[in-house]
Amino acid sequence: MPGNRYYAGPVTDHFDGTRFHTPGQPSPDRSLREVLRWKRANARARWPGSVPVVPTRPPARSGPPRLSMVGQATVLIQVAGLNILTDPIWSDRAGLFSRVGPKRVTAPGVDFDDLPPIDAVLISHNHYDHLDIATLRRLHARDHPVMVMPLGTDTTVRGALEDANIVVGDWHDSTTLAPGVSVHLTPAIHWSSRGPGDKRMALWCGFWIESAEARIWFAGDTCYGDGTVFRDIRARYGAPDIALIPIGAYEPRWFMGTQHVAPEDAVRICRDLDAGRAFGIHWGTFQLTDEPREEPPALLREAVAAAGLASSRFVALHPGDTYPEKDAAPSP
Repeated sequence: MPGNRYYAGPVTDHFDGTRFHTPGQPSPDRSLREVLRWKRANARARWPGSVPVVPTRPPARSGPPRLSMVGQATVLIQVAGLNILTDPIWSDRAGLFSRVGPKRVTAPGVDFDDLPPIDAVLISHNHYDHLDIATLRRLHARDHPVMVMPLGTDTTVRGALEDANIVVGDWHDSTTLAPGVSVHLTPAIHWSSRGPGDKRMALWCGFWIESAEARIWFAGDTCYGDGTVFRDIRARYGAPDIALIPIGAYEPRWFMGTQHVAPEDAVRICRDLDAGRAFGIHWGTFQLTDEPREEPPALLREAVAAAGLASSRFVALHPGDTYPEKDAAPSP
């Protein structure tokens, strides 16, 4: 078995000495035969080349929780006077090179130059649509934020930013961002890779932000599995006031079902956590899978209604949208 190029640490219930996994949950690994079966089906929906976006301009700071949707899994979270970015990507493509990888369909919902000073960056895992080195370079040069990430993910970031202020943790580890504000790494059911031969050599996670003003949970990337992961998060941390849950990149289900949640499973996560408000992310920015671009929010509305939830309890965020909604830009 090849050695781990990202992380060296003791064997645990979710690390076998070389690769990470989520205990008791389905494996996300797919064979070359399965990849070819997916590609040969040629069922990929045609997406528009671009979708209009009305960017929002966030305030410098906010005490009460405020969200600004940038796109994909990038959300500006403003709470307790802190400015926090999740999985930031402002690049035109999600890939190793600037001309390789899925092309951005929606412009960022916040212009980079309109970002307030960023105090913390939360990176859930090392996939290119979540860990974008070009964006991290810009943030590091401008604001030098603390960057919080799971085990092994720091190897990629340190390779590009030697003097970055990085905090690395395992599931359920925590760090203090400011007096009264902490962030905890939470489990997820996913995988990691930056290239050939490194699958699952770095950990993946979600993030729980704890403050007096609000408890906010960012899921990162995950599938649903048997739901144990999310019920355990609820038992350990309580019910979040705000949950950011992915709703896209799920077709074909037979291939993606152990990697990403479809909208109906996102609603199950919302209910498992008893989230006060939930917002759908990770859809409509980069075409990663086969579903039509507008399908995730439509299926989310159906799933919310079928679950008997209020329509406002769980809604999809479009780039430029904000919470509270009274400040929201029109959705495209």
